[in-house]
Amino acid sequence: MERAFKHPPRENFETIPLLYQGGSDDFLGPHDDVALPSEEDGIDFEGEFVVITGRVPMGVSPKEALNHVALIGQANDWSLRSLIPREINSGFGFFQSKPSTSFAPVVVTPDELGTTWRDGRVTLDLHVEWNGQWFGQPNGAEMHFSFGDLISHAARTRNLGAGTIIGSGTVSNSRSSAGSACISEKRVMEVISLGAPSTPFMRFGDRVRMSARDANGVIPFGVIDQEVIKLKSARTTGAKPAFPHRPAPGL
Repeated sequence: MERAFKHPPRENFETIPLLYQGGSDDFLGPHDDVALPSEEDGIDFEGEFVVITGRVPMGVSPKEALNHVALIGQANDWSLRSLIPREINSGFGFFQSKPSTSFAPVVVTPDELGTTWRDGRVTLDLHVEWNGQWFGQPNGAEMHFSFGDLISHAARTRNLGAGTIIGSGTVSNSRSSAGSACISEKRVMEVISLGAPSTPFMRFGDRVRMSARDANGVIPFGVIDQEVIKLKSARTTGAKPAFPHRPAPGL
């Protein structure tokens, strides 16, 4: 991003994780349609790995933090790229630009991943297809900050409750042959090599499919396979509420 758009280097970029607190009130299943209001918002998928923690005490070290990883999974952390600059520039971070996240159908304990759970990283290829075409298969081994680092960072000034979900950020590799797990990364590479992006963002009716695989083709988390559709207008129908209020007896 810095090279493509000539942004000044971020202070402490290599030593302090860029972590934001996302919404947890509405998640999507692995095969749910993804209803969004406008193609002009710059619809983008983001393939990630996630961990789910037990209770994490405030001040935990990165090494100790890994002992609190209960489950590991895979997610599609949808982004609306056209909305991000305004929200970032406001100083308050993501909100409208981060719609509901999708999750793969299976989560596993760390031991079930065997040697592919290593140094607090999921060292699996994340295969991504867009409208049936190969888009990338980056491996999680190049994750800059480990999950231990991320959990420790999140718990620096607070306890984390059991069930906290921590995402890896988009899986990305330094080698271009690995492709990408989000459209924005490919567009940035096009800016660097060609001077301008040529790959569009998603349109209604597009599909994205993601599955992490080991060297033997085993898919531990199952598959995310979703279609992006236009949100139908919300209208007040005048229907009665499903649970009308009734006074308690004797009141």
